[in-house]
Amino acid sequence: MIATAESCTGGLIAACLTEIAGSSNVVERGFVTYSNEAKNEAIGVDMALIEAHGAVSEEVATAMASGALAHSRADAAVSVTGIAGPGGATADKPVGLVFIGGARLGQPPIVERHVFDGDRGTVRHDTVLAAFDVLEKLTVP
Repeated sequence: MIATAESCTGGLIAACLTEIAGSSNVVERGFVTYSNEAKNEAIGVDMALIEAHGAVSEEVATAMASGALAHSRADAAVSVTGIAGPGGATADKPVGLVFIGGARLGQPPIVERHVFDGDRGTVRHDTVLAAFDVLEKLTVP
């Protein structure tokens, strides 16, 4: 069973998964945690972690995936946090920067850093595809 924790994709990963007939056999739940407060309240991401590293960070993506796993009945979870644009970028965090976290029961969490090119829609689309790649990595023994 899979859980998702999404920020910059706003539920697109869960929507794509549930587009497939029979997905109720593998999708346990999805969390749309767009705000920092939602990350904290829904999946337990520590506000001090967000303040120390920023919402768009490896640390927060990892905590989001682990939190989705802990706050669900899923065996695996994927998380995304990033800057889809066109605003929100800084010198250290450009538009297109996305961190994708993955967690599975009994395994250490994984995280990937990506910088996608393109407009908001393209960044979000490419993030969904990369999240599926992370989910696949979680299922390969």
